[in-house]
Parts: sequence; C-alpha cells; structure tokens
Amino acid sequence: MNRKRIVSGILLTSSILAFTNIPFTANLKLNSTASAQTTETETNNQLFYIYKGQKIPLTQQTDVVAVEFKDLPTTRSRSANPLYLQLEKDLQTGTRTRGGSNSQVMVQPLGQNYAVVTLPRNNNTNIQKKIENQSYVKAALPVLSRTNSQDTIVLPNEIVINFKPNISDNQKESILKQNNLEIVRPLRFFPNLYIVKSTAASGTAVLNVANQLNQIQGVNSAAPNFLQSISKFIDIDNQGMSLDTQAIKKQPKLENSGSITKNYLGLQWHLISVQLKQCLQQQINSFDSLQNCLQQQTAKNKQLQSKPTLPRTDLRVTEAWKNSNGGKDVVVAVIDSLIQWNHPDLRDSLYQVQTADRCPGERYGWDFSEPSKSNQPCAVGDSDTSMSPLELNILRRKLHHTFTLSDKELIRRYVHPSMLQRISSTSEKKVADYLRNKIRSQVGGEFHGTMVSGVIAAKPQNQTGMWGVAPNAKILPVRVFGLNGSISSSAVIEAVGYAANRGADVINLSLGSMVPTDVGELAFSQVLQQNPKLVVVASSGNSNYNRVAYPSGYDGVLSVGASNLQGNRAPYSNFGKGLDVVAPGGDLSTEAGWLGGIATTGGTWMDTFWKGLAFPKSRWSKTVDFKGKYWWTQGTSFSSPAVAGVVALMKGEDSNNQLNRVKLINILKSTAGYQGLNLTEQEQKYYRRLANRKRVPSEVTDKQYFFGSGLINAEAAVKAVKN
Repeated sequence: MNRKRIVSGILLTSSILAFTNIPFTANLKLNSTASAQTTETETNNQLFYIYKGQKIPLTQQTDVVAVEFKDLPTTRSRSANPLYLQLEKDLQTGTRTRGGSNSQVMVQPLGQNYAVVTLPRNNNTNIQKKIENQSYVKAALPVLSRTNSQDTIVLPNEIVINFKPNISDNQKESILKQNNLEIVRPLRFFPNLYIVKSTAASGTAVLNVANQLNQIQGVNSAAPNFLQSISKFIDIDNQGMSLDTQAIKKQPKLENSGSITKNYLGLQWHLISVQLKQCLQQQINSFDSLQNCLQQQTAKNKQLQSKPTLPRTDLRVTEAWKNSNGGKDVVVAVIDSLIQWNHPDLRDSLYQVQTADRCPGERYGWDFSEPSKSNQPCAVGDSDTSMSPLELNILRRKLHHTFTLSDKELIRRYVHPSMLQRISSTSEKKVADYLRNKIRSQVGGEFHGTMVSGVIAAKPQNQTGMWGVAPNAKILPVRVFGLNGSISSSAVIEAVGYAANRGADVINLSLGSMVPTDVGELAFSQVLQQNPKLVVVASSGNSNYNRVAYPSGYDGVLSVGASNLQGNRAPYSNFGKGLDVVAPGGDLSTEAGWLGGIATTGGTWMDTFWKGLAFPKSRWSKTVDFKGKYWWTQGTSFSSPAVAGVVALMKGEDSNNQLNRVKLINILKSTAGYQGLNLTEQEQKYYRRLANRKRVPSEVTDKQYFFGSGLINAEAAVKAVKN
C-alpha cells in the first residue's frame, strides 16, 4: 500500500448541509424573479472558458488568493504541521491591522498541495508579498468563481487536452511546442488525454491558452484543469445565523438518553416510509418511545400486507428484497470522498479488484484525490481510499475544539476578524453554538463517501445497523475528494475510467457542481460507448435551479433529483431540463426535523477519533448515535446512490446480463411514477408562468418538470427485469 502523503483541507459540508451545486450557466431559481439573469452573450471583456462553443464567464475574486506549495521533501517529518498551518502562522507573525492587533489571516487548505488565503482588507499587498517570500510556496494562483455563484475555483497552470485519435506523436509534439506547452503526464485509461502546462503563461492567462487550443487542428478539446472546492468556508452573517438557529429549533425534541438498537430500518424511511410516518402522527418525545412505536407499527402492518392509509414516499425497497437477491455481487463504484470501508456495516460489502494490471497494494479501489506529475500509473494516487493518520489528526483537532474550547476561544479561532462587526449584535453563545453545530457537521461531512456507500450497500452485523438499498452488492471505493471537498477535473476523468476498467457495473457520482468541460464530456462519452452495460448515476444538484448540474448533465448519465418524506420536491433539489427521476434525498427543514433526513453510515464512530476526549453523553450535530456511527443527511448526494442501489437490484436479477444501459434506464423510468408526490402552489404557479412564456416544451407536464419520470419504484423495476 502506498504511503499516504499529507492531505489537508477545509471541511466538506455536503453530506450534512448538502452539496453546493452550481450549473455552468446562469439558471433561474424557483424563488427568483421571472426576468432572465445575465447570460454568457451579454458579457464583454470577462474571463471565460469554452464549453460547447459558448463562452462561460468567470470572475476573479479579489479578497482571496490560492497558494501552491512546493513538493514536500522526503526528510520532512510526518508529524510536522501541515503546510497550510505553517503558512497561516508565518503570515500572522508580525502582521498588524490598523488597530494594532495581530491580524488573523486565515488559510484554508485545498488538499495536499494547495491552500486559499483570505486577504485582510487593510493589508492586502503586504500579505501577498509575505506569501511569495515563503520558501515552501511554489506559486500564487488566482481564485475564480462562476457568474451568480460563490464557487471557489483555483486556476493552476495546468490544462487537460484531448488530441484527435488520428494524429501522430510528432504532430502532438509540434502542437505543444508551438504553444509553449509541455506534458505533465498522460491521463490513465485515456490514450489521447494529457495534462500539460504552459511555459510562457501563468495566472488568468492560462484561460486564454486553453481557449486558443480549441481552435487548433488536431485538438478535440482543451480546458483548464480546474481545482474546485465543493464546500463553503465557514462564514457567519446575521441572516445565516437566523436561518440556522431556526432550523435547529425545528428539530424534534427527543430525549438524549436511550439508543435504537433493534429497529434502525424504521428510521430509514427512504427504504420504507409507512412506519415512521405513522409514528410522527403520534406524540413521540424520546428515542425509546420512537423505537417502540416503530416496532409496533411494523407488527401492525404485517409487513405491509394490509393496505397503508398514508401515501408511500419511499422506494418500496423491502418489497423489492422479497423478489430479488439484494444485488448479489453487482459492483457499484462510489466515486467520492473518504470511504471508511472498515465501518462494521460496510466491511463485508467491498469488491476486491481482480484485474491483472493491479498496482502494488491495490485491493479495494483507488485514491485519485492527490495531484501527481508522474508518468507511472501506479504513482498516480494510492491504494487507500480511507482516512490517513494525518487526516485523522486534522479532523480530530477540529472536532475536539467544539467540545473543549470556550465560546470566546471558539469564535476567535474560527471567525475572521472582518466578520466580527457583522455579528456583534448576536450573543456570544448563539454564535458559538452555531459554530459548534456547523464545524461538527463539516467534520461528519468529510465522510460523505462513507455515507453514500451506506445508502447503496450497507449490511448490518447481527441485524443491528443500517441497511443499504442493495445489501448484497459490492462497493468499489474510488476517492476523488481531498479534505474540504477539493477536487480537480482530471481526477474525475481518471476515476470514471478506472471504475469502468476495474469492472464496475454501476457508477455513482454524488458530485453535483463540477465545472463542465468538453474534455470531461468526451471522456464520459468514451467510457459509456466502450461499456454499453455500464450505468452511471449522478446527483442533479442542490441549488434549486431549473436545470441539472454536472456531471449529471452529460449525455448518457442518469440524473437524480431529491424528494422528501412528505412527497414534495426537496427545496434544494435541481429540477427541469435534464432531470430523469427522483428518489428520497432527505429534508431536515420540515416538521420531522432530523427524522426527515436520510439515515446512513457515518465516519466519526472510531475510538481513535475520540482519543483524549470523553464520549458524548448526548447526540450532537445530526448523529443518530452518540459517536457518529450513523448520521442523518440530506441532498441529491443521497437520492443518487439510492437509485444506484435500485439499479444494482435490477442488475442482480438480470442473470444472463442481457440488458444494456438503455434498456435498464428505460425500465427504471417506465416503472417510476407520481403516486405520493406533491407539487406546492408556488411550483405550480412557477410552471404556469414558464409555460405561458413558452419556456417549457408543451409536452412536458408540471410534474415531469419537477420530478422527471417520477419517484423510483424498486419493487416494480425489479419485477419488470425478472419478467
């Protein structure tokens, strides 16, 4: 097994607070005005890149700068501080604000090699000079965002280029030389894809180089190798504070004592919703009473043989299990963040890589989250997709802070000085409670891949744990996110190629908000063409936009939106153009509170995570249990794996492997429906307004617009495959 290198990062919030999914164009939100927002064609003299022949505008952020670190020397102690902490210390030392106090310059890491520095308003130039003077800093890089969004997009001096297949090596070399480019490395599994860098351009000029390459004969496409952060920096304002505290107030007042040890299935309403919906109609004030109610309702319903009085808003998975083998031996690749596959409910669900060209140590998937400049395939990433000791220390430190620091000290450490004035009218305790909840959610959210894997194929030990949709399927873990949600365009491309090459039957991509590129779309198209039975499922996005995010927007990818326990569209879920189906994704904002989320496997359960800290005596953040073995989550990040699990159930019944991707998706969509789904009055008005303006095709109904082909029905889909 390759040695994990230092990986650091701000925290991925998507699993708990949902992915921030921003499509490539300025799309309309449901709650926006009817007038169109600024489009690509209305902007002049802006930074941009090319996608499908369109100029996609980008904006350079002036208050932050990215930093690329030099390669760590082999002699550097693994116990040394991560470089982002060293940079923060060096920048704060001797730096003063106008008031004379130490400036709390904040540095947020982006994986191993990069970090983002928030520049103080009054000392911008000096800080940038100090950055450049640090011996371990390789380069300062621009930070960009898409129009009408708050993306964090770092622009390294790297371009992904796709040469046409019929050109020679000499022709490739000539194109590179004429454009002052040199090859960094080829991308694995794609013979004509390369990462290159400019020897003559840097900063935002790299965009121009990439754009010009698209005009050259012999080049299929080219785009910057964007480095994104899917997570949000910890930010506080009065509005956000108000919203968050209101959400906290809505949580069900369940006593902290007691634990559910017998009926986790009852909490997993996306698998079967009837029991929980029945119990929520009663006065439930403790977990013990909730457990008793769930058990009583299960017995009363006699395994749903009696007709339920409440509408079904689940996937009808328990019925599908009765008519299937649970997705036996179907391989589902989870391309995601930390996949803690030693979780008790996951360790028996791992696929062991069988290919003859395995790399040393390769057994359970691969980690592409760290950049590499090596031409040796096995040197790109490593074989361990789970948390390294250094990552453990970084996350443990943040979690411990929320339990051990005073309110004042917590605010000092995690709130930028420029924000303090904006929250001065809010009580110190209120701010600290907000921070504790958010930081804990972020720490838990780093195990997004673990949560996604649990939705697909968790299999409880001794019947006391969480269930996946396809408990007999096998998980192929493929990591692309570093800590903080840092992810590069090239990592996603290589991960998809790897998953297909290593025998995946299904690929799940809970990655909404990726910057779409022609290079990426061509790579997806190539994988799908070469593997006609492979099904790729992706989340539609969590931005409440009227079109799906990427990569779910690529041709051939099944796009999944999210519904809630009540049968409504989850308020964050993207809809409209490109949406195929919906599945339960959870909704923590309803009266059901946390119980309205998706209950699944988490990553903070390990004793080593709590070393030096007493185990909590109550639930914290959105944990189901006291240590975080299980969490409540929300987002299309979880409706997508639910559908991936249903596809695994279907493939498990296709004994002769006769059904290709098109047939499977057609069955999935034809057996979905709108029973149990509801449109709000606001959604109906919004649809009518768009329809009157001819902005919705006449053949698309209102429910189709918001739900695609409808809510997935696992029972019907499995039966259709068997028949």
